[in-house]
This record gives sequence, C-alpha cells and structure tokens, in this order.
Amino acid sequence: MPTRPSTKLVTFDNPSPGRDYLIRHECPEFTSVCPVTGQPDFGTIIVLYTPDRKCVELKSLKLYLWSFRDEGHYFEQVTNQILDDLVKAVRPRRMSVVGRFNVRGGIGSQVVATYPHTSSRRSRR
Repeated sequence: MPTRPSTKLVTFDNPSPGRDYLIRHECPEFTSVCPVTGQPDFGTIIVLYTPDRKCVELKSLKLYLWSFRDEGHYFEQVTNQILDDLVKAVRPRRMSVVGRFNVRGGIGSQVVATYPHTSSRRSRR
C-alpha cells in the first residue's frame, strides 16, 4: 500500500458478522485547510460504527483522512463527507463520525454526523 494520501478505503470481512459490536477509531491529527483564509485547521476525527459484513482497514483510513490535508473544507462539510464515504465503503449497521476541531477565532467546534440518517424537520411559520 502507498504511503501517500489516498481516497481509496480498503475493507475486510467482518470476523463476527452475527454479533453487534462497536468499533471506535480516533485520529487526533486530522488536518485540512480553511476554505476562507487558507490557514490550516486541526482536529480529531472519531469514527464509531457497528459493522455488518465489512470493516475498514486502518492504514487505508489513515491515508484517506490524510487526503484532506491540502484541501479547503468547512467543518460541517468534511465531517459529513467522511461519513458518506465510509458508509459507502463498509455499509455498516450504524455509524457516527465526530469531528472535534481545535479552537479558531476563540471558538471550538464539534460536528456529529450519523447513519442511518433521521430527519427531524421543523415546520416553518
């Protein structure tokens, strides 16, 4: 496997597909670029999921997360994109991606995206 950024997520067969269990991956060195200022943004990405038939291979996850390093992304967008890409790759029973982003301009941000998606639209007045 290459040691440079990659958008390819590699999977392997779940060794216990008949059991619900939780997998937690934490990447405390996530980096992207602010799309407004071009300055680097730093944070922690946490992936929590209950696998079905497939699990994500860790080196490919590391290289995938590394692929965001030089790209401009809003926190909300990148967290949801990571969730969408992982769901497409492993087709989990359930998954959450938490983006905990370092303080910028005096404000720390945390974004949580979940699958399956539950819509809670509020009616407009």
